[in-house]
Order: sequence, then C-alpha cells, then structure tokens
Amino acid sequence: MLPPHNGEIMHLNVGGTRFSTSRQTLTWVPDSFFTALLSGRISSLRDDTGAIFIDRDPKVFAIILNYLRTHDIDLSGTDIRTLRHEAEFYGIMPLVKRLILCEDLEQSSCGDILFYSMLPAPNPPMQESEISSNATKVDDQTRPGSIVRVPEPAPPPNSPSSIPHTHGYQSRCHSRNSSLDISRVTVNGRGSVINGRGNGNSGHSRAASLGNHVPNHHSRNSSADLNKYIRNDALNLVFGYNQGSNWADPLRVQIIKAHHNWIVVAYAHFIVCYRLKDSSGWQQVFTSPHIDNCIERIAINAKMNSQNGNSDGSSVMVAISYGNQVRLWGVSEQGSRTNIGTFNLNVRVEHLFFIGSQLVALSPTGKIGVWHAMTQHWQTQDVVPIASFDTAGSFLLLGCNNGSIYYIDMQKFPLRMKDNDLLVTELYRDTSNDPITAISVYLTPKTSVSGNWIEIAYGTSSGTVRVIVQHPETVGHGPQLFQTFTVHQSSVTKVTLSEKFLVSVCSEYNHVRTWSVTRFRGMISTQPGSTPVASFKILSLEEVEPCISYCAGNDCGPYGEQDDEQVFVQKVMPETSELFVRLASNGKRVCIIRAVDCTIITCFCVHECEGSSRMGSRPRRFILTGHCNGAIQMWDLTTALDLANKCLQPIPNGGPTAEELLRLLDQCDLSNSHCSTPSISPYPGTLITKGNTARLKASNVAFLNQSQQTDASTSTSSL
Repeated sequence: MLPPHNGEIMHLNVGGTRFSTSRQTLTWVPDSFFTALLSGRISSLRDDTGAIFIDRDPKVFAIILNYLRTHDIDLSGTDIRTLRHEAEFYGIMPLVKRLILCEDLEQSSCGDILFYSMLPAPNPPMQESEISSNATKVDDQTRPGSIVRVPEPAPPPNSPSSIPHTHGYQSRCHSRNSSLDISRVTVNGRGSVINGRGNGNSGHSRAASLGNHVPNHHSRNSSADLNKYIRNDALNLVFGYNQGSNWADPLRVQIIKAHHNWIVVAYAHFIVCYRLKDSSGWQQVFTSPHIDNCIERIAINAKMNSQNGNSDGSSVMVAISYGNQVRLWGVSEQGSRTNIGTFNLNVRVEHLFFIGSQLVALSPTGKIGVWHAMTQHWQTQDVVPIASFDTAGSFLLLGCNNGSIYYIDMQKFPLRMKDNDLLVTELYRDTSNDPITAISVYLTPKTSVSGNWIEIAYGTSSGTVRVIVQHPETVGHGPQLFQTFTVHQSSVTKVTLSEKFLVSVCSEYNHVRTWSVTRFRGMISTQPGSTPVASFKILSLEEVEPCISYCAGNDCGPYGEQDDEQVFVQKVMPETSELFVRLASNGKRVCIIRAVDCTIITCFCVHECEGSSRMGSRPRRFILTGHCNGAIQMWDLTTALDLANKCLQPIPNGGPTAEELLRLLDQCDLSNSHCSTPSISPYPGTLITKGNTARLKASNVAFLNQSQQTDASTSTSSL
C-alpha cells in the first residue's frame, strides 16, 4: 500500500516522463492495471523522487490518462493498433471496446470498393472406398474418351454444407461440435498442434476434417479403427507431422488458374471448376474425383465459344500433375467429364500448361511431354536441361543451361509423329554461353509495312539481360543481338518485354529493374534505345517448409497482357491476409488487398475475364485469392488501376513501408537461410495466435481478455 503522506495525489514516472493525477482517476475503471498496482497486488518500482515507475510509452500513456480524466478520446494522429495494445496492457476495457469498434468499422467484412465477389468452399469429394455399395461407383480409370457424370457427394447430417446458406460467408466455418471433435486437437495454418479451443477464423479443426479421410466408415470395427486413426494421426502431429503423415489440409486452396471465363481451383486432393455466366455469375460446374496424391500443378484451356465445344462435347480441358503423373479431363458446361488419359513424364512435372489445345509438361532436367488434341497422342522427348521457357502463339521457347534458346512449333507437331520428333530447333546461343534463366517473347503486330518482328528478352545466371530481334525478312538467319544490360549482380529470375517496358527481376530480394522501350511503327527502335525508369524490390519471405505447389500458386508476376499495364502482386508473408499490388513499370502501389474475413491468403492469380455478351461490355481484370478456409475471393483490379491513375500523389514506394513491414513481422522470427531471401518461422509463444486473423471481433476479444484476466487473477491469488 502507498504511504499516507501521498494522499490522493499520485505521481507516476512513465518511461522517463512524469505525470501527476488523482487516485480516483486511476481507479475509475475497476479491475485494471492501476487498481492492482495501488492495492499492492502488483509490486511497484519507484524513482529517486518516490514516483511510481512504469516502463511503458509515455506518449500513448498520456492519451490513456486523458481518457481516464475526461472519459473521452481523441484519435487524431494516433495509431489505433498501438493505442489498443497499450489499453489492453493497462486493462482499460471500456477504451479497448471502443477501439475494437473503430477497427471493425475500418475493415468491413463486406470488403472495400475493390472487393467483387466470393465463392464459398466446396464440398470435398469422397474417396472411392467411402462410396456406398448402393451408389454408382465412379471409376476414373475408365477408357479414354468415356463420358462420366460425376455424382455430387451428399454432405453429412448437421454439417455446415447441408444447411441452407442465406449468405456466402456462412460456409467459412466448420462445426465445432463434430463427432470427431472429441480428440480436442486442432492445428493452425502451419500444422502446429493446439490443445483446447480451435481457431474458428483461419485454421480448420484437424479432427473435424478427418471425417472425409477415415476409410470404411460403416464397417463393423469402425469405432476401433476410428480411435486408432485419430490416435496415430495425433501422435504424428505432436512429434512432427512430416515424419509419419503426409496429411494436407483438404480445404486449403493450393493453386488458382483461369482461362477466358473459366476458373480451376486446386485443393490438396481434388479440383473444382467454375464458369462465369452473364445472368447468374460464377457457377460451380465440375468437381474432380478424389486424388490420393497431393496435387502439385494444374492447367486449364477453355474455348472462346464454349457453346460449340469440342468433338467430344467438352467445353474446357483441365489437367493436373502430381509427381511424374499427368491426368487430363474434358469438362462440358453441364459438368460431365471425359477421361482423356493419364500420362507419365518419367520425372517430376515442374510446369504444366496449354499451348492452344496442346498440353505441355516440362521438367528442368530436360524432359518435355506433349499431348496433342488433334492426334490424341502423348509423347515425351529429352532435351538439354531447361532453365526457363515462354510461349508465343504456337511456339514454345526454351532457355537452357548450355546458353542456347530452342523453340518448338506446336502447329508442325502432328507432321512428324512417325519420327517421334518434336522438331526442337536451336534459335540462338548466348555469346557468353551463360544459362538462360529467364526469357520473354514479344510478337509485334502485323502492319502493312512488314510482318511480325520476333523480339526476345532473356536473362542469364550472371545477371546479364539481353534483347535479340528477328526481322521477318531474315527468318532463315536467326535473331540478331540488339542490346545488352549488365546491371544485375545476381541471377535473373524473370524477364518481361512488353510494348512499352522491359522488366527484369533478379534473385536478390526480387530486385526489379525497368526500362522504357522506344518504338517506331510498332517495332523496337535503335534510337535512342531503352531508358532506365525504376529500380525497386519485391520482398517476399519464403516458408521454412514450403509446400511443393506454393511457388505455382504464389508467383509475384508481373501479370498482364503485353500491351496493358502490368502489375506485381507482392505477398510479403507466407501466411498473411494482405497483398500489395504494384505497377511493374515503376513499382508504385496500386492498392492493398485485404481478405474480407481476414483468413490467410494461400494463393492468388490475376485474370482478365472476357466481356459480357451485352453490348458495350469490356473485359475486366481481377485478382483471385484462395484462402485457408477453401473460399475464393475476387478483387476488381481494373477499378484499382483506374483509381491509382487518378491519384494525384501516388505513394513513391509501392511496397510495404517500414511500419507496415514491422506489423507483418511482429509474429514471425527471421531465421537463417541458404539463399539471399530470408525464411521465417513463428515465435514459439505465438503458435496459437499465429494462425489467427489480423483482427478479431469484439466478442472474441472480450472473451480473450476475460480469460487472460481470469488466468492472471488465479495466478496472483496462488502466489
């Protein structure tokens, strides 16, 4: 207790700044830090003058003290997050509730002006062993070309998916009263074990998710097998899930790809296709069968006039890969699938994409696999190790480790089937024989003066960026060296040559260099040459244990057609609810994408949807974000670019500011890494909060604060 001679005047020394106030002011809020301090429940320190010393920020304390005096708060020039943190420390709950409301008003669950729509998480398909004997069993190994109607799996009783939704956001949460919740084991976004209450905002209950993966639910020994399954799986989680279990969150979105008005979304063990219709918007059309292996790559090819379809009635072709296997389906607008085939590249597939109707699988080891729609034939061929690639029209260009650029013309592919030859032709060899680590092709539009010029920009392992040009009149002579840039000191990872800019990225924190391209009659000009425009970095911290498909679903870009404004999408943290969108030309910020439900953004892509059939409609660009709860959110990038162009004072540094970066890093620990970009790991004390959202609703915060105060009072009373 304080000595009697102090009376009601209290003298405080907060961080070296002296404050004087009354006991009545400090104890206005019951059960706070000050009531515990003045009652002697918390030991106090004193300075030379006898004032109580509190080692906190004096500037923020002045605001809190003024609130205790006047019961009012002035937020002008105040960071709400910092003020709320200090108010929670002092236990000023009336102020904390007001600040929570201010934060909720700033970040609406309905999204900002850029938020376009949201697709709820789909129902995962059941494994074939789980399908009842009375149901029609779908054998995905049917003969190629067979059309199969995929049955929709019935959701379990009382599950969220079986309850009618009045709003799309209701599908974000899983029932906490699942029959498998008895194990009381939940995991956060990184697979760390949390006992007790699960995280209802970002992670999924591992126990609640096991219901889709426990084999033979209706067997006689189901209860015994179930308990054994849960026990073994829980042990694997506790002692390292990578050691004894290959489990992956079944509803965590891994990759998003889009083509025309179709979207394909890859989860761990299945894919879902959506189609955009003028009247009804995005509609779920197709769900693949359960895939035992984790899906690593996906590709999609949709027809411009989907009502015509292919000869087999399919409107879109969808491919997936896992390991060295490639599976290809044709999907109609009604959702029926055609099993085209399963192919083997014999090595791990690192890149999967379409060139027209041809499906191409690549491996850096020097293996190419091609499936041609006309011949219905799959063939592989060995080439030199591949370091980069790009497509232009029907051409596939390969940048290889021997310093050469090769090309394959897919239109001539069927002509050489008997020879089993892909017509791999050397186009150009680098003067220094450096590996071609990045490549970009730009085809100039045809004019009355001349045909297409082929302009190629490529980067090497030594950091050199070169531009080569092939004139239409000199097709047989190959490209000629046009210009060389030696500004990067690390290996070039990306190069993009567009109508107006040349953009290159190196491996040093994704350092970007941009030059303006001068053209005459649409063709690159030798005078005055390329002019430096910008230099900036796209910081993107890597995971400690990244998923195989993480890079495919989180590529920073640049995105956009070669005659449009291109953008980078910067994901600073592997587990974050924010994306920074920046112009590729100068690095300035376009906007910040924040998940409307504050769930972790697990992957993203940029896509331009075709315009509506209505007159006057034009294509629009969107950012598609996949989330840890299985939902897809869409953001209007066209509107964001329009607003950024109208801004009179754009932000010079488009990436996160120092304050924003520290806020993103406050729950992570930078660890050592073998590359120039550091990896991150969570603090041991933040395993529970690591998977939480960036903000919490008022009821959740009040509950947490109440629990913390109860725990604190219990521990104090036990001393």
